[in-house]
Amino acid sequence: MEVTSKDGTPIAYERAGAGPALVLVDPALGYRGFDNVRGLGERLTADFTVYSYERRGRGDSGDTLPYAVEREVEDLAAVIAEAGGRACVYGFSSGALLALHAAAAGVPIEKLVLMEPPIGTDDDPADSAVTAEMTELVAAGHRREAVERFLAGVGLPAEMLAGMAPMLPALDTVAHTIVYDCLISDATTTELLAKVSTPTLVIDSQGSSDDLTGWAASVAAALPDARHRSLPGGWHGVPVEVLAPVVAEFCS
Repeated sequence: MEVTSKDGTPIAYERAGAGPALVLVDPALGYRGFDNVRGLGERLTADFTVYSYERRGRGDSGDTLPYAVEREVEDLAAVIAEAGGRACVYGFSSGALLALHAAAAGVPIEKLVLMEPPIGTDDDPADSAVTAEMTELVAAGHRREAVERFLAGVGLPAEMLAGMAPMLPALDTVAHTIVYDCLISDATTTELLAKVSTPTLVIDSQGSSDDLTGWAASVAAALPDARHRSLPGGWHGVPVEVLAPVVAEFCS
């Protein structure tokens, strides 16, 4: 299925289940060909109408240029409009940042669930350096190098990166969207968090690195209406059988 965003970009989505609308937002590099959220959605279809969509530039969705964070916010707004005009939103990693931008912009989100939003300090020069590096690599056609450097840079353990070798061709096709996620990260500030009045649950994994868990706690503290939970899991992830009941309880 497909919905048209405000600027005319087609956004591909899937819908399953019955009940209140729940929209899932992929992290960096995530899409139907490299799933990070759809397994969770399958666990929630008994209680929710679950919408998973491919963010612009990924899979079957379009990619109207020039890119702007505001256009991605409009994409999410279009999916929520298609879902009936209001929805609970689950965002994972940089998908959580996009969800925060949408909530701050007034998109009708009833509740937010954020899985380890990667927010460092405002105006961190390291963030801008990563954005510049990824932009340069993608522009030069070095997609595989961009993917590998990005994954290593965000702290993916070396053994996990090695195990992902069979998946890398699927990630090469969406390597240019790493730049988009870097721009979203650059634009996410504590000032933006203060504008988000949506009831929010921020989750981290007990098996994640200190930076990820620390960011989750900091985001929860900065949001006007948020709670924070740590769940059993591995690096930057919680098993869906653990995560799904928590998401369902909060969004019910």
